[in-house]
Amino acid sequence: MSALSIRLPDSLHNLAKTIARQDHVSMNQFVASAVAEKVSALATEQYLSERATRASVDKFTAALAQVPPGEAPAFDR
Repeated sequence: MSALSIRLPDSLHNLAKTIARQDHVSMNQFVASAVAEKVSALATEQYLSERATRASVDKFTAALAQVPPGEAPAFDR
């Protein structure tokens, strides 16, 4: 595990402390969770962008053509 020293504006630091206290977690756990959430969001965005470059309108249309007509069953809505 690595140690990280960061500088935050007082207002952001106070808000983070308040939220961490309300969530009953340490500042360390709160910041680690926030960083993990941001990294995950950016990684997902990159993955979806890369995936979109492989997209094909023709394959999408062909897949939609295989869907039976009518409403979806109640369990699938």
